[in-house]
Amino acid sequence: MEVVPTVEDDADLVVVLGGDGTMLRALRATLGSGTPVFGVKFGRVGFLTSADASRLEEALPRVFSGDYRVVELWTLTARTGGGSHSAVNDVVVTSSRPGRMVELGWEIGGEELEAQPCDGMICCTPSGSTAYNLSNGGPVMMWGLEAMAITFVAPHSLHARPLVVPRGPDLTVTNQTAEHAVTVLVDGNAVGELGSGDSLSVGIGDDTSLLAVLPEITFFTRYHDVFP
Repeated sequence: MEVVPTVEDDADLVVVLGGDGTMLRALRATLGSGTPVFGVKFGRVGFLTSADASRLEEALPRVFSGDYRVVELWTLTARTGGGSHSAVNDVVVTSSRPGRMVELGWEIGGEELEAQPCDGMICCTPSGSTAYNLSNGGPVMMWGLEAMAITFVAPHSLHARPLVVPRGPDLTVTNQTAEHAVTVLVDGNAVGELGSGDSLSVGIGDDTSLLAVLPEITFFTRYHDVFP
């Protein structure tokens, strides 16, 4: 079960000491609250952080004095028969049995596309595009875009390519694997399964999380530092 930290409703700012996993939990905890999250990297990658641990004493006085800017990060909404779930990073549909290929049908905005044998599918936000999506050859998207990337995991095809779609047309994923369920993960946490013939819809959500960064930090400075 996911452990989500609690944040006071009247908090002006949340400071996170950790890596991207800790940042993700904080962004989920502040989702829709209007409270920005500032990260200091104590983890390994820290793409969403703004300062290294060695700059902690320099960065915190600046942030506490209001010397930061805020980036709005859009979320995804995943809807199944079991309810609705918000994702800061990604929604993943994957085989419930490790090593077992599945077949996923998919359509966008009601337009049916060819079913794909694969190990799974990743639907990610721009802030999540540099995580599991990137490691599977998916596209990197700038923070602030109202868009979703769709990337297959180990597709059994030479023609399955990642796709980026804007707000509006939702994605519907159907488990077309005979007698075999697939697992639905939201930000790395299992939220349910799709039996054979069951469907999931994913689209850009209405809630946003807010990332606080030092004024000199941009998406491209972080991209250059983390992925030289």
